[in-house]
Order: sequence, then C-alpha cells, then structure tokens
Amino acid sequence: MKITRIETFLVPPRWLFCRIETDEGVVGWGEPVIEGRAEVVRAAVDVLAEYLIGQDPLRIQDHWQVLGKGGFYRGGPILSSAVAGIDQALWDIAGKAYGAPVHALLGGPVRDEVRVYAWVGGDEPAELTEQITAQVEAGFTAVKMNAAGRTPPLPTPAETAAVVDRVAAARAVLGPGRDVAIDMHGRFGPAGARRVLQAIEPLHPLFVEEPLLPDQGHLLSSLVAATSVPIATGERLYGRADFLPALTAGIAVAQPDLSHAGGISEVHRIASLAETYGAQLAPHCPLGPIALAASLQIAFATPNFLIQEQSRGIHYNKDADLLSYVVDTDPFRFVGGRARRTALPGLGITVDENAVRAADRTGHAWRNPVWRHDDGAFAEW
Repeated sequence: MKITRIETFLVPPRWLFCRIETDEGVVGWGEPVIEGRAEVVRAAVDVLAEYLIGQDPLRIQDHWQVLGKGGFYRGGPILSSAVAGIDQALWDIAGKAYGAPVHALLGGPVRDEVRVYAWVGGDEPAELTEQITAQVEAGFTAVKMNAAGRTPPLPTPAETAAVVDRVAAARAVLGPGRDVAIDMHGRFGPAGARRVLQAIEPLHPLFVEEPLLPDQGHLLSSLVAATSVPIATGERLYGRADFLPALTAGIAVAQPDLSHAGGISEVHRIASLAETYGAQLAPHCPLGPIALAASLQIAFATPNFLIQEQSRGIHYNKDADLLSYVVDTDPFRFVGGRARRTALPGLGITVDENAVRAADRTGHAWRNPVWRHDDGAFAEW
C-alpha cells in the first residue's frame, strides 16, 4: 500500500482537516490545526506531504521520526500540529487496513467508557447556574469554566472574590458528587494565581488548568507546593521534552492536545511518561470530530486517563459544530457524561467527505481576539 494523495480542508468554525489517500482505496483523516493559525499549519502539511507521497502509510513511527526531526529544526506549535494531523490520519489508515480500532493497535482497551466534560461560560454566576443546570440535566458529571475574562496579573480583592463567587455558584449546582474544573488560561500572574488558588481551595475543583503561562514553567513547582488544588497544564506544550519539566514540578494532570502535540504517537508516549510521575491524562480538545475521535482512542488505551474535553456547544462553534462533518454521530453520543467504546476500525468515525469539501469552499479565517487592559497594554487572552 502506498500513499497517493494528501489534501487539507479549511472548515468552519476554525478547524483544518487532512485526508490521506492510498492506492488501495483506504483513506485516513486527521486534524492538524493551531487555532487562529490554520492556514500556516496547512502550508506545513503541504511541505511534509512531499516526503510522504509514494510511502507505505503503515510505517507510522518511522514517518513520525522523519517528519518531526528530518528537517533538522524541530518542535514548536506549527510543525508539531502538522505532524499531529498526519499522524492521526496514518493511524486511521492502519486501523482500517488491519480491521481494528486504534486503541486495539495501542495494546487494547483498559476501559469501556470514557468520562467527558462540558464547557460552560464563567462570566456571571446567574449565567453559570443556568448553563451548568442544563449540562447536569443532559447527564454530564463534570464541567469546565473560565476563572475570569480579561484579568490583571495581580487581581484586586474584588476580582479575586468574583472568581470565588463564580466557582461557588458552580459548586452549588453540581453538589459534592460532580466536578468543576477551572481554566485560568495563563491570565493571572504567578502571585495572582497563588492568591486565587488559595481562595478557591475549599471548593475542591477537579483541577485548575494553566495557572501559569507555558513560559513560566520554572515557577510551577513552587505553585504546586503552595496549594492542594490539582494543577493541570499542557495545551501549549508540544512533546515529551516540553512535559518533562512540568511533570517533575509535580503537576497532577497532563493535558496534551492530540492536534498539537505530535498526534496519537507522541501523546501515547506523553501518557506513559506522565504515569511514571503519578500524573493523569486529560487531553485538551476544544476542536473538531477527528481530534476528539483520536483523543478517545488514546483514552480507551491509557491506564492513567482522567477525563476528556469535548466541544459540543462550546462558544467557539459558530456555523458548524462537533457533529457537522460526521456521517454517524453515535460515537459522540454521551450517555451519563460518558462516551462508549466501539469496535469501529481506525479512529472509529466516518467523515462526511461531501460536507467537508463543501465547507472548504467557504473556508474560514478565525483569529483569537486581542485583549487589552484599561491602560491600553496587552492582556493575555
């Protein structure tokens, strides 16, 4: 079997899909994207495709080495994301060629169901109460919310209290038997993050995500030591070498993104590395159906898996949603807040190719907003 064609599709709301075709008619799909820089990743996939045409798609690990390292300069979000989507597509082809789901090729399942969480806003307590109530009624046992919007590095007492009020509102709806995770998005400075973590500690969040920016990793160990709240990070880390300092600092939850951190091959290795540090895996995935399908395959095969992010109804999804580009929505039918394992081959989904090609004709130019503080200075988004 040989690779004969590689195509990419820029599809709303902000995704990039990759299709790899073989001379035996087996097709694999992947999702290589950086949100807000999809066109740049598309160009990187085009360059990497030059090497892959004519190659055996089943030599996944060898291709990963060449694509990730063969250009001499390696790493970074663009290259790692391009490799990630290609890697997903190659695993999809392998599963279809062997007639098995990817999790079987990774050593077999360790669980039958995967717990997933739903996104809610986080801006106002009243709004939160309504949104979380709806998710609880839909069967979800966990939600994630923003700690705050635009935030100064050192929040005032009032701003800190507002974070506590929002988390308390979430806890009031969820009760003690369900979970809330808090995303700080690196918006708080180190001292501000420490202050907020201490304030929300009695509300027992499942984890707090990105309390520090990824370039402040040298401060993680002191932050971990200052709180009992489980610390999570990883959506802006792109390989094992990036995760090693965070794991040695004591994070509780590693959050690699299957579309950013080198795909299934590398995230599987990151999960094993995290296990040696007693950390659990909660893949980042506010993206499309292919990225989620790849994430679920990892989850079914990973002993130290915790919970899975998914984007149904997320605020980014305008003009299209998680189910817009799949023929069969059953793999994404969450019952009791869980996704059920199937024996479908490859990534376990059937992409609606006609819908993808039609969407690509429209495309998108999604960009994240640029925030500024009241004095006009740049603010973390």
